[in-house]
Amino acid sequence: MTRVFFYGTLKKGQPNYYRILKGTNGTAEFLGSALTTEKYPLVIAGKYNVPFLLNIPGQGQRVHGEIYKVDDKMLKFLDDFERAPTVYQRTLVRLEVKEWVGQTEGEETLSLGDITEAFVYTKNTYEPDWPSLPNYESYDANGDHGLQYVAREARD
Repeated sequence: MTRVFFYGTLKKGQPNYYRILKGTNGTAEFLGSALTTEKYPLVIAGKYNVPFLLNIPGQGQRVHGEIYKVDDKMLKFLDDFERAPTVYQRTLVRLEVKEWVGQTEGEETLSLGDITEAFVYTKNTYEPDWPSLPNYESYDANGDHGLQYVAREARD
């Protein structure tokens, strides 16, 4: 099992959350919420208004998201969905726990403020102006940013 940190459309209540619930894609178990220990630029960019976490540690804000434990089948699905390693790269990041509900036998139990690690899908390559775009500490497709996310199925 592998830990993955979701900061965008795969979080609960977001447009692609249903994809991690779909059993044919594998198994994903919610462990808790956290924020990155380092700052990163979380921007909304491109003609489809996709949230991207730019792999520029030290810039931007500490990013809030959710930690999941996924099986190998789900990890492969996520790599395919995120088009890793060509569009996104899986990057190991340190996270500060805000809430921990994971109670799996053999799994460590973490508390508020504890530090853990998980993989996150980041962008190493991006348009030159992306680092100067507004950045966010938390993504919500229906947020007050006014940028309507375009689902993959609706793209041309």
